[in-house]
Amino acid sequence: AKLKSFAAKIIQLLKEWTETFPYDFQDEKSMKELKEIAHRITQCDEENGTVKKIISQMTQNLLMALSARSQYQEIKEKFRQPATDKGTILKTKPQSTQKDILSVCCDPLILAQQLTHIELERVSNIYPEDLMQIVSHMDSLDNHKCRGDVTKTYNLEAYDNWFNCLSMLVATEICRVVKKKQRTRMVEFFIDVARECFNIGNFNSMMAIISGMNLSPVARLKKTWSKVKTAKFDVLE
Repeated sequence: AKLKSFAAKIIQLLKEWTETFPYDFQDEKSMKELKEIAHRITQCDEENGTVKKIISQMTQNLLMALSARSQYQEIKEKFRQPATDKGTILKTKPQSTQKDILSVCCDPLILAQQLTHIELERVSNIYPEDLMQIVSHMDSLDNHKCRGDVTKTYNLEAYDNWFNCLSMLVATEICRVVKKKQRTRMVEFFIDVARECFNIGNFNSMMAIISGMNLSPVARLKKTWSKVKTAKFDVLE
């Protein structure tokens, strides 16, 4: 009876572990050890079919979680391009076919909502073990990540890259406008978007937009900033 009670506790522990930290079992060694433990537990109570069913379901859920994360990383990897390639695409694209953000979405609230959807999609793919990978692979001497850990922290890096991309988008959209009046309108539009992000609770996108407006190519546009309504900054400050 004591052995069965102990086995039940181990099963519960493994179940919570695999559900909360599935990425701990991504390598073959960890998965092999998990299967060995599960096999021993099954032997302790061979007559109980429920134990086998729980372990089987636990293993299946774990494999599905690992597969989903692997597929997500593969999809994201396909969309990753070298910076030089992106620059080439922008340069070769005809000017007449380029659209500014206002022609695509002129409502600050809608754009803020769409940015929030993107944020949630990226945050949902960051797990506790991703943060643990950062901590466990920090070099104690120079406080830098060890080489070869890029794939282990991919979700965090993808989220960081998204912040940088949004900042660059804001700066690009503002700087590409030739006329000062239209450029002022563009700046005020992004201020409104940042404000709506704040109201929604999307502080990451808000900070990315502010960061984009603080980049030197935008910050140096003194005449443009002189025309921007200062009251719009109250909420952001």
